Amino acid sequence: MKIRLNKFLSQAGVASRREADRLITAGRVQVNKELILNLGHRIDPDRDDVCVDGKKIRSQQKLVWILLNKPAGYLVTLRDPFHRPTVRELLPASLGRIFPVGRLDYESKGLLLLTNDGELAFRLSHPRYQIKKVYLVRVSGEPDEESLSRLERGVVIDGQRTAPARVTLLRRNPNSSLLRIEIHEGRKREVRRMCETVGHRVRELERIEFAGLHLKGLKRGQWRHLEKREVKKLRQLVGLD
Repeated sequence: MKIRLNKFLSQAGVASRREADRLITAGRVQVNKELILNLGHRIDPDRDDVCVDGKKIRSQQKLVWILLNKPAGYLVTLRDPFHRPTVRELLPASLGRIFPVGRLDYESKGLLLLTNDGELAFRLSHPRYQIKKVYLVRVSGEPDEESLSRLERGVVIDGQRTAPARVTLLRRNPNSSLLRIEIHEGRKREVRRMCETVGHRVRELERIEFAGLHLKGLKRGQWRHLEKREVKKLRQLVGLD
């Protein structure tokens, strides 16, 4: 059975589907020694030879799912041309090539999932599956009821309204306040920009829940393998079981 080339690369743990597309358009992928630039190209994993940067890619490998409590000051990427710290440095090399699921910006901390399970990663990141994400957000000032209501209804960022959110004011203070924000989107720096739009700069942001996963017992900078039951729930959540 033939599958799309980017799906094969993600299932093989080379990269997420989005990053696989970038590898293809950059001219770094060959199939049967032929350079492939077409993002819709399909292959037979049992018959075709696929190489990335001249290295043959095997379709079968052990799947790994890692839960990391990310500290602030680390990029959510595998490598950085400016040599800034990345989350990959927090994990042992023995885990092999795994990639982050979704976004968590440099200044933010908290729950991050990494895996080489390309299909699961793709679905957990896709807006269609409405994956729940929960954040604790410390903002400057004291949001009033109208600001909180605007966040819940959705605000316009780059000409597009954000999806409805659930917002709870946990602690109120004239200098800074603590919010719990639940969203089901994954736009870049979305929570920060939402708060800035209603006039409250984010001072500190922590993701405490993602797709039903929590950080219980995991200190900052620590990681663990997901349990089988957790992987099963994730796969059921996005229709893979």
